[in-house]
Amino acid sequence: MSRIYWDTMLFAYFLEANPQFGPRVRLIHQEMMRRGDALCTSIFTVGEMLTGPHKTKTFVKVKETREFFESDEVELIPFTINTAEIYAKIRAENSILPADAIHLASAAESRTDLFLTNDRKLQGLNIPGIKFITGLDGKLI
Repeated sequence: MSRIYWDTMLFAYFLEANPQFGPRVRLIHQEMMRRGDALCTSIFTVGEMLTGPHKTKTFVKVKETREFFESDEVELIPFTINTAEIYAKIRAENSILPADAIHLASAAESRTDLFLTNDRKLQGLNIPGIKFITGLDGKLI
């Protein structure tokens, strides 16, 4: 079993049935479930995923999104004082956006095996606590 962290975009592709990336993410998800991998993400992801439905006042989508993240399918990683320190180190050593640093710090704090993203700027970074960072285009399954 591996601990696999998804950044927000993968959840957007998955939950919103993105025509370009959704099928690939669904296939990855199915293989993860078959192998018994742990799917994890930051609590920050929930806020990001709820922003759109709140903007459009699509409260059914708000409810569905909350229910998905409150299920046993996803482990939500809290943002703690230790995570904040990892975040600070990542921001000090890399030229990345604050939101990306939150994701990387959360993944590092939880000792993630694989950080999966579609953001090419993050792919291949070496972050202590994360064994491997890759994109959707790599051979994952």
